[in-house]
Amino acid sequence: MSQKRRNDVPRLTTPLVRENGVLREASWAEALDRAAAGIRTTLAKTGPDSVGFFSCSKATNEVNFIAQKFMRVAVGTNNIDSCNRT
Repeated sequence: MSQKRRNDVPRLTTPLVRENGVLREASWAEALDRAAAGIRTTLAKTGPDSVGFFSCSKATNEVNFIAQKFMRVAVGTNNIDSCNRT
């Protein structure tokens, strides 16, 4: 999520999905749909407190704010932590 790292080389430019044990390139729509389906399945089976989010101190305040807001509102958990320690 660091702005400085987004143009680093080498970076994946296409999402990869695992199918029958093999990674293959996929569209962003397919990859995000699969990720969302996996999260929904986990939440349905084990509840919102079975997942969490760990943020980075190098991310911007805005990114960290959006991440905690998403986890609390959309997912329904307060399981949010970061490496920000004093």
